[in-house]
Amino acid sequence: MKPGIENTVENSAAPTVPGEGKPRRNGAVGPDAPLIGVGESKSLYENFLVGVKASNGGAYLGHRTITNGVAGPYVWETYTEVKTRLANLGSGLVKLGLEPYKPLGLFSINRPEWVIGELASYLYGFATVPLYDTLGTDAIRYICTQTEMTHVLATSDKAATILDNSEHLKDLKYIVVMDGADEALIKRGKSLGVTVVSMSDVEKSGSVDPPAPVGTKPEDVATICYTSGTTGLPKGVVLTHANILAQVNAADHMSKTKRFYNVTKDDLHISYLPLAHVFERMIQAFLVSRGSKIGFYQGDTLKLLDDVAELKPTIFVSVPRLFNRIYDKVWSGVKAKGGVAAFLFNTAYSYKKAGLARGTVTHWLWDRLVFGGVRSKLGGRVKVMLTGSAPIAADVMDFLRICFSADVYEGYGQTETTAGLTLTTMGDTTSGHVGVPFSSGEVKLVDIPGMNYTSQDKPYPRGEICIKGHQVFREYYKDAEKTAETLDKDGWCHTGDVGQWDSEGRLCIIDRVKNIFKLAQGEYIAPERIEGVYQKHELVAQAFVHGDSLQATLVAVIVPDEIELKRWAAKNNLGDKSFAELCRNEDVKKHILQQIVAFGKANDLKGFENVKNIHLESELWSVENDLFTPTFKLKRHPVKAKYQKQIDAMYAEIQ
Repeated sequence: MKPGIENTVENSAAPTVPGEGKPRRNGAVGPDAPLIGVGESKSLYENFLVGVKASNGGAYLGHRTITNGVAGPYVWETYTEVKTRLANLGSGLVKLGLEPYKPLGLFSINRPEWVIGELASYLYGFATVPLYDTLGTDAIRYICTQTEMTHVLATSDKAATILDNSEHLKDLKYIVVMDGADEALIKRGKSLGVTVVSMSDVEKSGSVDPPAPVGTKPEDVATICYTSGTTGLPKGVVLTHANILAQVNAADHMSKTKRFYNVTKDDLHISYLPLAHVFERMIQAFLVSRGSKIGFYQGDTLKLLDDVAELKPTIFVSVPRLFNRIYDKVWSGVKAKGGVAAFLFNTAYSYKKAGLARGTVTHWLWDRLVFGGVRSKLGGRVKVMLTGSAPIAADVMDFLRICFSADVYEGYGQTETTAGLTLTTMGDTTSGHVGVPFSSGEVKLVDIPGMNYTSQDKPYPRGEICIKGHQVFREYYKDAEKTAETLDKDGWCHTGDVGQWDSEGRLCIIDRVKNIFKLAQGEYIAPERIEGVYQKHELVAQAFVHGDSLQATLVAVIVPDEIELKRWAAKNNLGDKSFAELCRNEDVKKHILQQIVAFGKANDLKGFENVKNIHLESELWSVENDLFTPTFKLKRHPVKAKYQKQIDAMYAEIQ
C-alpha cells in the first residue's frame, strides 16, 4: 500500500456497541462515503453489454474442438455472436413456457453454453439455479422440488441423470440439451412425460418473432445458489442482480484506486472452477465488464495443464488444493534433483523471497535462469493469480509470487457474501492475511466470550467476522429460520469465522467458530490450521486431525503422497510393496508420525497441537467419495464417522 493510504478505516458514523468492534471498510472508500453498490448497469445483462462495447467486437468464449478424443486448438465466439445467441435462447425458452422470475436449472460442467444460458436468463428475467452431481441425487431432487423447477438446460449426460429422477420431479416439463438431443433421449423423455429438445432448436425457434424482455431490475433475483455444506440438506442462497453488480463495481473501484490489477479486453482467463459456485461466476461477471476472453477446459482436470499450455492465460484463478499440489511437486522435484540444480534453485528462491519484503516479485536474472520452467507450467503468460474458497498457507503464497513473478491475490468470502468479502491489495507482498473489505461492504468483529476472543484484545482486536453491505445475500430460499441464524435484524451476516485486525488494518482469519474443540485439559484446538501445516510436508497429501473434550491428545488420519512415499520406500528396503501395503506397514507409520511431528514443531505448533498417533489411508478423499464438499472443504463429520474405529484404536494405543 502506498504511503499515506490506509488499508481500512472505521465507519465514522457507526455507533459504539458493547461487545463488538467498530465496522471497518476499504480505505479507498473513506470513513463516511457511501459504499459501492449498483452503478450505471441496472442488471447483469446490461453489465454484459458494457463488455460487448469494451471488447470492440473481440473474442469472448473459447473451447477446444475434440476429434477422435484428441483436443485441437481453441475456437472462439465473439461478444457480438454470443449476444445474438443468448437473445435467441432466451426468446426460445419463453416460447417453451418459461416465465419471468421462474427458475432455470443449469446442469453441466463449465462450457460456453452454460454462460449463454445464464446470460439469456439475465435478459429475460429468469432466476438461474445451478445443479451439480456432487451434491448427490437426494439434494438435486430437493432443489428441483423446492424451486418448483420446470425447465432445465443441461448436457446430454446430465439430462439422462435428470430423467433417472424424473418420477421425483413433479414440476419438470422441459430439458433443453446443450450438446444436442438424440432420438433415444427424446423418446425416453417423452415416455416419462418430459419434453427433451436440443438447444440449437430452441435458439432457432427463438430467432423468429422474439417476445420483448421484461426489463430486469437490480432487486430481482439473479440466482439461487445452493451451498453444499458439510452436513444436512443444501441451503439456497438468494442473490440479486444488485448483489453481483455491487461486487463487479467494487472490483472496478479497487482497480481504479490501484488496489487491484487492471483487467482489460486483452486478458485471458481459463474457466475450470465450477460455474455452479459463485466464486467462478463473480470472476466472470467482472471479466465480462472489461470485455475479456474466457477459455474453457476440456472438462477433465487431469488434462487441465494441457489446456492451460494451449490457452496461455494471463489470469489464473484457483483454489489452495491445486496451488498446494504445484508447491509440493516443485519442491519435491528440487529435492530429487539435488546437487547444483537444488543449490541454484534455493539460492534464487532466497533472493526473491528477500525481494518480497521490498514489494518486488520479479528479478532480472533468476526469473529467466531458474523460474522460467515453473512459469511454463501455466502457459508462461500469467500476470495475475487469485486464490479463494479455502485458507492458503503463507509460504504457498510466497512461493506463487516467487516462482510465477505475478500479482498474487487472496480472496476471502462465502456464497452468502457473493463470493467476495475481503481481498489482498496490489503491491502488498506480505502473507498471512486476507486483505481488506471489498468496497461494497464493511466488516466488524463481534466478541466470542466462550472462546476468549474479544474486540478489546491487545494488541489486536479479535472476534467473529460479520459483514454488512450491498453484496450480502437476501435470504435462504424458503428458509426463514436458517436465514435468521445468519442474517441478524440489522442486516449483518455472521460468517462463523474468527478474525483479527492486524497492525496494518488488514483482516486475518485465525479460527472457526464451529470447527473447534476443547481437549480434556482445556486447550482449544483449531484442527484446520494443524492440517494445513501437516499438508505442507512432502509425505502428506491429505490430513484429518481429531480430538475431543474426553481426550488429552490429538490423533490424525493421514493420506500419504503416493509418489513421495514410494520414493522413500525404495531407499528403505520397502520398494517391493504396493502403496496400500506401505500404508499398513508399522515402520512406515512410525516414520511418517516422526516426520510430521518434527515438521509441526518447526512450524510453531504447540506441544498439545501435535498429534500423538496416526492412521494411514491409501485412498484419497474427494468430492466423488463424498468426503469433500464441491468447494474442496473436508466434510469433518462424515470423515470422523468413516474412521471412528481407527480413531478409537489410536486412542487405545496411546493409553
